[in-house]
Amino acid sequence: MPMPASSPAFRRAVLALALVAVGMPALAQESANQIAANQPVGEAVLIPNRVIYPGEAIELAALKQVTLVPGRHKPDGMATRSEELQGKVAKRTLLPGRYIPVAAIREAWLVEQGASVQVYFIAGALTISAAGVTLQPGAAGDQIKIRNIDSGKIISGTVMADGTIKVGAS
Repeated sequence: MPMPASSPAFRRAVLALALVAVGMPALAQESANQIAANQPVGEAVLIPNRVIYPGEAIELAALKQVTLVPGRHKPDGMATRSEELQGKVAKRTLLPGRYIPVAAIREAWLVEQGASVQVYFIAGALTISAAGVTLQPGAAGDQIKIRNIDSGKIISGTVMADGTIKVGAS
């Protein structure tokens, strides 16, 4: 039986085809209310609702949850859950309505470039500490270069969760 052109289901189908035809980046619908009650619900994802600039922290207020068109799945390598995005920093410009590539976000820096830090060398019962200045920023677990304030030597160390730097024997 043909569907009348004025039926809500027909309008939704035409709208969905138009959105796909013009290349809606996330292939998403604004709310679950737009999905007909007899159709399966698509996967819910988070996308930016405004431009997020490089170096800007990603906040949940800058994201909106959308439901993918039923049968569609997000591409691999895209961050779409709040746990993956909350507190991260954009490496490049993130545009509204587009997926967020995992490669486009990073952890927030724990130590900034030029910051004074404590540097520790620990071997068994021996602990040596020194003051240093970071030569590059880093997040917890990152390997960065530090200048020892006393000797002027440049050394590499690992940023620890408390903001100190751990160095090893070379």
